[in-house]
Amino acid sequence: MSKTPLGVTFGSLGVLGPDAITKVATTAQDMGYESIWTVEATATDAFTLLGSVAQAAPGLSLGTGIIPIQLRTPALTAMTAATLQALCPERDIWLGLGVSAPAILKQHGIPLSDRPIGMMREYVALLRECLSGESVTFEGDYYSVKRFRLGVRLGERRPKIVLAALGPQMLRLAGSVADGVLLNYIPVNHIGPSIEQVRAGGDARIFSYVHAAVGELEVSARSARRDLFNYAMADGYANMFRAAGFADEVDDLRAHQAKRDRDGAVAAVSERMIQAIDFIGSSEEVTGFVKGYIGAGVEHPVLMPMPWGEDRWAVTQETMQAAIAAV
Repeated sequence: MSKTPLGVTFGSLGVLGPDAITKVATTAQDMGYESIWTVEATATDAFTLLGSVAQAAPGLSLGTGIIPIQLRTPALTAMTAATLQALCPERDIWLGLGVSAPAILKQHGIPLSDRPIGMMREYVALLRECLSGESVTFEGDYYSVKRFRLGVRLGERRPKIVLAALGPQMLRLAGSVADGVLLNYIPVNHIGPSIEQVRAGGDARIFSYVHAAVGELEVSARSARRDLFNYAMADGYANMFRAAGFADEVDDLRAHQAKRDRDGAVAAVSERMIQAIDFIGSSEEVTGFVKGYIGAGVEHPVLMPMPWGEDRWAVTQETMQAAIAAV
């Protein structure tokens, strides 16, 4: 039986500074990780960091997890991903795409689409055409190009498309049009139902972020509550949390926030919810937590180390070591 590949994301480690990604990458490579992932919102861009990793850790596959499709045209995404693939011809490039949250789009001055599924479907279709190297003319509801031809020559290995998905429609779309699906903030008990939706669309590879920290719950619970509060205020995550069994927490949290009681809203996140999503525990317990995702059907878990503690790098290292023990 082959070893389950394990990745790590830099998405939760921005507090360490962008230059820390090379340290994270080389540590991951030395520990036996298979991939490293970056995010894009309002801080570092995803691809510049991966270019740095490409030099520092030649043994790692590279993934974006995710880039918001509203911030880049399909043609520009094809150019950037193809450039990275050409520089790393022997490595997998996992091109993670997602529909960004309204709060992020507002900061960029970009209007929110009222048809995210249709936008994503069209984006992926045009992106694949742009990556083909053929001349592309396309006129859709959201995007258009005229005689676009990618000027980067690629070999047999091409960037693989991964869709971030929470709800049933996007999960099914990922199964039908993508090479992989990236789950996020989904507790183990909801992995199975999510995979069922993906499989209704097709056979996309199952990736999932696994949020964990080696530490003590009573010390880091406040940080976890703030993190989950922020996501529970986004409708897509709130709906998923409800479906996963945390309707009471989400409804209580939002009721407090509606009254401008932020402290009460944060406190509404239960320990049960923390330990299902942003797990905090001993090294052995973190190992078991990661194993739970593998057992639930995740084919390529991606650790999101939560750097909670006085020594953020030490916590990150301990958590990475605990996670790799799961595979």
